Amino acid sequence: MEGALTARDKVGVQDFVLLDAYTSESAFVDNLRKRFNENLIYTYIGTLLVSVNPYQELGIYTVSQMELYQGVNFFELPPHVYAIADNAYRMMCSELNNHFILISGESGAGKTEASKKILQYFAVTCPMTQSLQIARDRLLLSNPVLEAFGNARTLRNDNSSRFGKYMDIQFDFQGIPVGGHIISYLIEKSRVVYQNQGERNFHIFYQLLAGGEEERLAFLGLERDPQLYKYLSQGHCAKESSINDKNDWKTVSNAFSVIDFTEADLENLFGIIASVLHLGNIGFEEDDQGCATIPDTHEIKWIAKLLGVHPADLLEALTHRKIEAKTEEVICPLTLELSVYARDAMAKAVYGRTFTWLVNKINSSLVNKDFTRKTVIGLLDIYGFEVFDKNGFEQFCINYCNEKLQQLLIERTLKAEQAEYEMEGIEWEPIKYFNNKIICDLVEERHKGIISILDEECIRPGPATDLSFLEKLEEKVGKHAHFETRKLAGPKGRKRIGWMEFRLLHYAGEVTYCTKGFLEKNNDLLYRHLKEVLCKSKNVILRECFLRAELENRRRPPTVGTQFKNSLSSLLEILISKEPSYIRCIKPNDRKEPSKFDDFLIRHQIKYLGLMEHLRVRRAGFAYRRKYEHFLQRYKSLCPDTWPHWHGPPAEGVERLINYMGYKPEEYKLGKTKIFIRFPRTLFATEDALEFCKHQLVARIQATYKSCLGRREYVKKRQAAIKLEAHWRGALARKAIQRRKWAVRIIRKFIKGFISRNKPLCPDNEEFIVFVRKNYILNLRYHLPKTVLDKSWLRPPGILENASDLLRKMCVRNLVQKYCRGITAERKAMMQQKVVTSEIFRGRKDGYTESLNQPFANSRINEGDINPKVLQLISHEKIQYGVPVIKYDRKGFKARQRQLILTQKAAYVVELAKIKQKIEYSALKGVSTSNLRDGILVIHVSPEDKQKGDAVLQCGHMFEAVTKLVMLVKKENIVNVVQGSLQFFISPGKEGTIVFDTGPEEQIYKNKNGQLTVVSVRRKS
Repeated sequence: MEGALTARDKVGVQDFVLLDAYTSESAFVDNLRKRFNENLIYTYIGTLLVSVNPYQELGIYTVSQMELYQGVNFFELPPHVYAIADNAYRMMCSELNNHFILISGESGAGKTEASKKILQYFAVTCPMTQSLQIARDRLLLSNPVLEAFGNARTLRNDNSSRFGKYMDIQFDFQGIPVGGHIISYLIEKSRVVYQNQGERNFHIFYQLLAGGEEERLAFLGLERDPQLYKYLSQGHCAKESSINDKNDWKTVSNAFSVIDFTEADLENLFGIIASVLHLGNIGFEEDDQGCATIPDTHEIKWIAKLLGVHPADLLEALTHRKIEAKTEEVICPLTLELSVYARDAMAKAVYGRTFTWLVNKINSSLVNKDFTRKTVIGLLDIYGFEVFDKNGFEQFCINYCNEKLQQLLIERTLKAEQAEYEMEGIEWEPIKYFNNKIICDLVEERHKGIISILDEECIRPGPATDLSFLEKLEEKVGKHAHFETRKLAGPKGRKRIGWMEFRLLHYAGEVTYCTKGFLEKNNDLLYRHLKEVLCKSKNVILRECFLRAELENRRRPPTVGTQFKNSLSSLLEILISKEPSYIRCIKPNDRKEPSKFDDFLIRHQIKYLGLMEHLRVRRAGFAYRRKYEHFLQRYKSLCPDTWPHWHGPPAEGVERLINYMGYKPEEYKLGKTKIFIRFPRTLFATEDALEFCKHQLVARIQATYKSCLGRREYVKKRQAAIKLEAHWRGALARKAIQRRKWAVRIIRKFIKGFISRNKPLCPDNEEFIVFVRKNYILNLRYHLPKTVLDKSWLRPPGILENASDLLRKMCVRNLVQKYCRGITAERKAMMQQKVVTSEIFRGRKDGYTESLNQPFANSRINEGDINPKVLQLISHEKIQYGVPVIKYDRKGFKARQRQLILTQKAAYVVELAKIKQKIEYSALKGVSTSNLRDGILVIHVSPEDKQKGDAVLQCGHMFEAVTKLVMLVKKENIVNVVQGSLQFFISPGKEGTIVFDTGPEEQIYKNKNGQLTVVSVRRKS
């Protein structure tokens, strides 16, 4: 492990204990991210393994990897699930004591996969005999069977375990796996009758329909389409592309044959599975008295056949309830709601008890007949801490379980730390930590805990509701520091708690639980009438699940909460008797995407897995500890006294080494067999010094070895070189003579060709002319013109002038053709307009040159900018162009904002919703403008056409507007560019004058003579 510290900046540290900022959650997450980005999914916290699900195959679970970790010191190789498995196995074999590996985490974090990898490791690496091969195979193949019946697709995971599982793997004195035993906890029976959107029921239902043989399905009365069954279609994802139910069915069928299931067992088992599907399809109707009836008894007949019960008895039990008085029985009909409850309760009870029977059946096949003493390694694959938007009874039980396991983890970690300190003779310093016993007591304390209060509310006479249960909690545990409701919370907390909710402050944070359904799920009652029918079943499995003795026992069965509390107590007793190992599984994102690291989600899991608390406890003393032998072997090269060999006791060698390194007294302690280093930075400095020392040692060794090799090689090479040089000089001299002769022939031929280059082609000049042609063509390709306007051309030799002219014409034609093809129709039209503009204004008006680079627009006014009334008035004409203008009155020269709109027939001067002047092109006499930079244009009209007079306009796009007008009028020489002044028509017999001048700034005003003066700035060209 220490070898990887040199790359810690890139890939992080392999053990979180070596983090300097071990109390910082950000440092924790950053280290996890560095390792995840490098596909290093495993990291230690001491001996606890943190595993991040990569959602991809990494190639780190091969047989060669298993062999690599087999029998190796725990910290010698990088963190791996195989290291945990091997360490537990070696400790069990050497100390002959029992171990367990606790695997926890959120759904989708990889708990089930981790337990599979551990089982595969034991199967491959443990010694094996032929007679025990069957036990090993049954142990491995129990997994697919339990997954089929106990796993389901959820929103977070395609193969989510919906039950807790503890598996004991039994080993004999030689370390050979000889048997096993499985205990299941709290299977999610409610999933049988209801699934959320995007989730599925247990895998076995879909596998049976997809892969079951036609004869079997016909015998069970089933169709292949899962959408036909209510219990399978509520989540609307019965068929999922990522799940191959048909292949999974083959795996499960093969596992059944290995685990010793008979054909009769399978017939009874699948009869129960099919009966659950038929149960879900039973439809109820309400009669006139408000009682439930079953109009279609088709499904009843199939259930009765598969379970071996009388149809009439089953029909009555689903629609009636038997109430027993002291001396008589009364059968009363059920309402529609209660009948549906009875049906779903029967489905849950039948499936739940069948799952328990299945676990017991697998256990009977795994039991070892040899009663000699065995050692075991337990695998606990159990749900992690759960916090959803809505948390119910199941989350309450799961989080209570995690509270107990966290309590066990911290206590066992502290106990192990204290034992190691005492064994090494180092003073134990008490560690402060959060003791969550107060929360465990809040949940489980007799007569006072939440479970006891829930049980009391379930059995008390009178109408008990979830709300009355919440009120009872407020009354009995309302003053507890870790309990809150809306009524008890402060003003800020009250907003986040509903009226039907209570909040517990767990070790990992606050969780709000909704009490809706608590009483029903805790009771989990099956009506006695239905029990009687099921006890009479001819199905062998159901007869074992529903015993007649159950009917004779008049005592109320224990509630689900009490059962779970008791089973958890027994589990803890099992775990306390064994040596622990821990694996904490984390999922990096909710979308199951490889290489995606969701910081927020990771922090959430770190919090609820209690990893920071565990790290704090583990780091409270010394961050690093190693046996003297291992420490000295690794770092002895850092001290001249211990390098290359130390012949004294390892403890003295280590002491000599750390004194030479300059360790301060507060940085370390020396135990009986180990050195304890308090700060990671001390270890990092030692490791960096070792890395530097390695380079020096390697360089020295390489230099000495290379020197020896060099001298040996030098003698050989010198003798060989003398011989080679003699032969080589001769060969070079002969080669040089031949090359000179060849060069003389080539030069002579080239000179002759140059002399006779202008003669007709002949042997004397043929090669020269070919060379000249080739050289010219090759050079020409780098000097071709890039545009039509580029007139440059590589000067040809005399003999290639004609060819060069032809090539030049071809090149120009190609450039012209390429340029023409690149011109769009719109650009062509604009260029045509520019040509018209050039004919009118080039050399005649200032500002023309600057306008060349400004493209013309189709119109400067959008149709939306024109008043709808105006559009209606000119609707019979298509608008060709529009531009905002300033119109000057013909008399007072007052400036007014107008729009100039050009159509196919006329020009319109528009003010908002009015057409102020219409100038038909037939009446247009001409257009005048000055030679200066002003934007003034005068549209002259014929006085005979009863027009209002000439239009005096100022336009920001004068060149464009005049060009568009000229092209629409289609008359020649109508534009007059004047100098000094121009006359315009006001009314018959009356004319006005516009005077054009230059000045320091642009201005337009009426002068003293009543003329319009336009001043523009003349720019230097």
